[in-house]
Amino acid sequence: MNRMYLETLQIGIVAGMRSMMAPAFISHKLAHDQPGGLANSKLHFLTSPTTATVLKLLAGGELVGDKVPNAPDRIVPPQFIGRVLSGALSGAAFSEIEGESVACGALIGGLGAVIGTVAFFHIRHWLTHEQGLPDPLVALAEDAIAIGTSWQLMKPDHSIHEEA
Repeated sequence: MNRMYLETLQIGIVAGMRSMMAPAFISHKLAHDQPGGLANSKLHFLTSPTTATVLKLLAGGELVGDKVPNAPDRIVPPQFIGRVLSGALSGAAFSEIEGESVACGALIGGLGAVIGTVAFFHIRHWLTHEQGLPDPLVALAEDAIAIGTSWQLMKPDHSIHEEA
């Protein structure tokens, strides 16, 4: 599998875990390391430092909001749809920077978000309800996985469009 498509799937999975994290990291990368990327694209707004800042604030708010006991489950329709759209947006940006099919990237990113949403919902439920781990601890571990994966994919010495 092409490395870019694997990374597109991975950033989609991150969107399934934390919906704002994937676009926040992509926008930060584009705004700081590849500001000319997506120049003639409908996704050019992701290269704006202002967009990157707003998305980072939303991602931070989501990290806090996730720990609230009455937060809605990620699998209820509004949250689920938002995560899939976030994954699709992130996947489309990944693909367009590479010069690959935006539609294919959006599809792969959206699929990754479906996988991440469903898998991490069930993992978290299993760990907290069946294994008795405290939900805030499990949520923090999920945050760490989402941040670590995003950081690895977007670290400064890693180009979005590197080939293996």
